[in-house]
Amino acid sequence: MIILIGNQKGGPGKSTIALLLANFLTQVKKHQVTLIDMDYQQSIAQMYSRAKILDSPPPYEVVAANLEQFEQIKPILSRNPDMIFLIDLPGKLDDDGLIPLFQNADLVLCPFAYSELSFDSTILFSVVLKKIKPDISLVFIPNRIKATVNYRTKSDVEHQLSQFGNITPAIPDRIDFQRITTVSTPINVQPLVIAVFSQIYADYIKR
Repeated sequence: MIILIGNQKGGPGKSTIALLLANFLTQVKKHQVTLIDMDYQQSIAQMYSRAKILDSPPPYEVVAANLEQFEQIKPILSRNPDMIFLIDLPGKLDDDGLIPLFQNADLVLCPFAYSELSFDSTILFSVVLKKIKPDISLVFIPNRIKATVNYRTKSDVEHQLSQFGNITPAIPDRIDFQRITTVSTPINVQPLVIAVFSQIYADYIKR
């Protein structure tokens, strides 16, 4: 199974969602997972390299790659049907290298915020994705949501996004999310994300 985590621009927490999901699938659901870091910053791949030196063997492998390498690694993805591949995409849409990724994906997770800028980027990402693969399963994850902010556009945003895919419960903004690693998710963070990933797992991955 190939799961993409993406949006048009950086900033919605794609890499954090990718890490959280990888930890959930390996440690809670006991799946085999490989995380492919295609983001420009390659922050997950760097974190993984440090963890291999300092910690015990990691629960999953992280591979640094770029869009142009997907055609080369695609045959590897199909060899193990039990493996779940998570791909953290770069924050852009102006690259034809995204087309084969969209075409071969089974599920796309799109983190976003209830701001006008994030909404515009998310809509554009969704339109392009659905144009390339109309039947793709697309799930929107409200991420880094501040409890002190009155999101007056929340209902309008969710109404528009629901025309492209499903929307999960929101993940709040907490400083503890900065402590997530490729080895573990902090205990106090787990209750904040378990409902989101349990819903995604039940609806799209388990079946």
